[in-house]
Amino acid sequence: MPAKIISAHELERESTEGSVKIFDCRFALNDPDAGRAAYEGSHIPGAVYVDLEKDLSGSIAPDTGRHPLPDFAVWREKLLSLGIDGDSTVALYDGGPGVFAARFWWMLGWAGIANVMLLDGGFEEWRRQGLSLETVEHSVGKGLASSDTVSQTESAGYVNANYLMTRLSAPDPLVIDAREPERFSGRKEPLDKKAGCIPGAVNRHFALNLSKGRFKTPESLREEFMSLLNDRSPETVIHSCGSGVTACHNLFAMELAGLSGSRLYPGSWSEWITNPSRPIEVHEG
Repeated sequence: MPAKIISAHELERESTEGSVKIFDCRFALNDPDAGRAAYEGSHIPGAVYVDLEKDLSGSIAPDTGRHPLPDFAVWREKLLSLGIDGDSTVALYDGGPGVFAARFWWMLGWAGIANVMLLDGGFEEWRRQGLSLETVEHSVGKGLASSDTVSQTESAGYVNANYLMTRLSAPDPLVIDAREPERFSGRKEPLDKKAGCIPGAVNRHFALNLSKGRFKTPESLREEFMSLLNDRSPETVIHSCGSGVTACHNLFAMELAGLSGSRLYPGSWSEWITNPSRPIEVHEG
């Protein structure tokens, strides 16, 4: 799926022209109300707020992770309610790093929405540039999107736990885990009930995709990811994290680098540990 970034000044120009739909994805995992509060405090003019847990996740069950994907039919209806269809040009931002925006980007691609951009540097970069802000809350009126242009068939861009379980001893796929090194290794676990990682996974904290809050060049990202792939094809890569959110940042970075075709494990670590038969790896030291 295409990965595109847009600068703050470019987005300002396109928003003035009315050619782009803007969505504010700010969220805090340790304070679910913080993103909405931040939006109400100030946001990019014209932006509509979307919530990770209320809009971009399905219902949690005993065998799911913390942010499971919604049923695809439900997600399709959500897109239409947000005024998004296959003809839409969409720009997404969060507080800065782009992790929550990347989750929305992946989910739009899941439904075949291709013309999607992430604001490079997010809201923090917009504010740093001194661009205009507003406090007026925006919503989308019904009937502004065409259901005929939104795919009724989900893309095949993800895998489930069973897929990984049957391939644990195989050289492929390569699982890239986007969590902090301390969580990946099992040295600490502030969010989930068990610590560690999926056996055989390698770690690349999503923050490594950034330099001074903005995405590194495609050339730099390509070089860094190629060193992880070790001659593997990008199609063999599965992205994981704590709950299927920050993993999307690594997936976006690979696409931005021209390494296309990697997939997401949406349930990620918080789903993996719900079944005690699934093995856990812990790295000492």
